[in-house]
Amino acid sequence: MYTHSKQIITAGVPVSQAKKALIMIHGRGASANSILSLADHLTLPTNMTIIAPQANNNTWYPYGFMAPAANNEPALSSALSLINEVVEDLVKQGIGRNNIYFLGFSQGACLTLEYVARHGQQYGGVMAFTGGLIGQELKLSNYSGDFAQTPILMATGDPDPHVPVSRVEETVAQLTKMNANVLFKVYKGRPHTITQDELDLAEQHVLK
Repeated sequence: MYTHSKQIITAGVPVSQAKKALIMIHGRGASANSILSLADHLTLPTNMTIIAPQANNNTWYPYGFMAPAANNEPALSSALSLINEVVEDLVKQGIGRNNIYFLGFSQGACLTLEYVARHGQQYGGVMAFTGGLIGQELKLSNYSGDFAQTPILMATGDPDPHVPVSRVEETVAQLTKMNANVLFKVYKGRPHTITQDELDLAEQHVLK
């Protein structure tokens, strides 16, 4: 439960033939397979490899993302380390960070955002469906770098049972300060899911 082993599922073209990569990060109680199935609903570049890591016990960290950070350790650090290992593996295989894309939902969106904000640089793009930066309060000293106008989609429901809009807004502000090109969309009364409209926005803003 507390640390994650490297279990990944891949789809798309083999990494040896790929020019771009998409890292898909599942939510709490879900799986790499379930988030991977979302790729079928997106028009992805034909030269893209897709990688979905699997959390041990299907959960990246034990408590809510706005619990005190220490409560989610060591699972959170282990999860961030695993994502970093996946990124570094791709870079070693010739895919530049500016061609690496991230997609996450719910707990996976929170983990995605936390990772990229701690490693701010130009990525291909980020799609964060219902998530925000992690911690009871944001520890701004954790976040540094320049996104160089990396396109980031932040979409959430209002109200959402797990993710307060206020935290998503704080996250948008932080990423924008780090020179990200953020598209932020709030859906009134939307349940805790991903809608077709969000996928369309992801294609238009991030995958274009």
